[in-house]
This record gives sequence, C-alpha cells and structure tokens, in this order.
Amino acid sequence: MTVKKFYFIISILLVSVLLVNCSNETEQAAEPGLLLGFSQIGTESAWRIGNTRDIEEAAENKGINLMLENANQKQENQIAAIRRFIAYQVDVIAFSPIVEDGWDNVLEEAKSAGIPVILVDRDISTEKEGLTSCLIGADFYKEGFMAGEYLVRKADSLGLEHVNIVEITGTTNSTPMRQRQAGFMDAIAGDERMTVMESIDGDFLKSRGAENMRYLLETYGEDIDVVYSHNDEMTLGALPEIENAGFVPGKDIIIISIDGGQEAIDVLKKGKINCVVECTPKLGKILMETAVKLKAGESVQAVIHPEEQIFSDEMDTSKISPRGY
Repeated sequence: MTVKKFYFIISILLVSVLLVNCSNETEQAAEPGLLLGFSQIGTESAWRIGNTRDIEEAAENKGINLMLENANQKQENQIAAIRRFIAYQVDVIAFSPIVEDGWDNVLEEAKSAGIPVILVDRDISTEKEGLTSCLIGADFYKEGFMAGEYLVRKADSLGLEHVNIVEITGTTNSTPMRQRQAGFMDAIAGDERMTVMESIDGDFLKSRGAENMRYLLETYGEDIDVVYSHNDEMTLGALPEIENAGFVPGKDIIIISIDGGQEAIDVLKKGKINCVVECTPKLGKILMETAVKLKAGESVQAVIHPEEQIFSDEMDTSKISPRGY
C-alpha cells in the first residue's frame, strides 16, 4: 500500500466518523421529542390571543409537539381536554384554569397516569398536595398593589381630599380577580381618602366592561373619581360609555387598567387612560423550558414569575416600546 493510498483511506474513515457524529448531534438537537398538551381558556382578549401565539411559537422554536385545545371560557371543556391529554399519554400537561375550584378529580387522574401538570397564568385552589408541579404566571397581587400605589400617588399630586372608586373585576373566583383585588385593597387600605363604592364582575370581557360601566354611571354618576379595571378589554369597553355620559376619561375620571396591550398603551398615550400595569402574556419560552425539565425528571420552582412593569402618566409615554400583543 502506498503512502498516498493509506492517507486516502484514513481521510475517508475520518469523514465517516464526522458524518455519524453530526447525525447524532442532529438527533439530539431534535430531542426531547416532547409532547405537551395545553388547554387555553379562550380568545376573550388580545392578551389571551397573544399568550396562545407566544406558546405556539415557543413550542415550534424548541421542537416540542403541541396539542392545543381552546376551552371557549368553559371549565367543563378544559376538564374534558385534560382527560383527552391523559388518554393520549402526553408527556406534560399545561393549562390556564378558568376558575380556581373544581380541578381535584381530573388532576388526580393525571397524577395517577404519571403526567406532570403545569399551571399557566392562573392558580387553582386545592387542599391536596402534589397535583401540579408548578405555576408559571404573573404576580397578580403585586399588579393590584402597584395599581393601588399609583392611585395614592395620583391623589397626592392632584391634592384630592376624597376619592370614590368603582372596580370592574375579572371573572369571579379566578386567581387574577382575587389577587388583583386583594393587592389593590391592601395598597389603599391605610389611606382614609379612599372609598370603594362598588365592585362588579366584568368577566374580563369588553362587552361586560361596557355594560358594567353604563350601570355604574347610572348609579353613581359624577361621584365616580376612579375606575379600577382588572384588564384592558374591560377598560376599553368602559371608555366609550364614560364619554357618552359626558365625562372625559383620564381627566374627569382617573382610569387604571391591567395588562399592557398595545391598544391600551395607545390610549394611555392619548391621555384617556392614566395607568396601565403590565401583565405579560409572553410565557411560552418559560413554559417550554419547564416542560423539558419535568420530562427529564428534574425539579422546578413551585412558582415562576416573569418580570413586569407599570406604565402611567408619570412617565414619558412616547418612549414605550411596541407591545407585541
């Protein structure tokens, strides 16, 4: 065998080894071959639509197979979806619970099947341990507290001696409703100027925000100093009703909202909303990373909060970046 022929054979062998290694690395990159079942609440708001889109994009970027079901605002649909995920033997189940109560039976079934469950955006209420692996979502209490803190500062800056508040809440017994209310009430509790005249369920819907605002204006009229709304959709529904009643939102009535979607930020820039507390829907990347860890048998934090901020007339609103939802 000549020297040239020897080196040629060696070169062929090295190339073959490299090709095998590259093939293995490609297969590893496609791992974990994870199947995630996710039950979304619905499409009731720009926030929810943005949340779904972000989860879909994150799953695609991570190479995760996603079974996505829309519950159309009904708990029974979510329970049925979770049971289908169990029957399909997905690796991980995730869902955004419509309400806090009534999940024990179906989550016991998931636990018996050995499928970890991730709560997304909202929490549940249960006395049983180990039904879920973690919660990924905003600190709703902190959001409500930041909204209350802003109101105290606003009242100080305007020199208000008394502040009458009406509250349009999210869906009764949902986690964001309970915690956003609790945080807000705690923030204003020590301020004797503050009076909450009424809290009314707007179900996080734009139409209900309008309906409730009409009722509140008919009931309290010019006595209303502040509208505290638990999400942008209800706020955007309420604003035309305020204007139709002859008031200027943002001036005659202080408007405080939560979510931070693009439409609400645009209205904030126009001065018709005074404060918007951010609640980011961009939870997809965290969800996918957590699902991969759970499938691998790794431990995860019980509660994972994204970082969020507050936008208000206290700042230069022209510098707020596009929201993406």
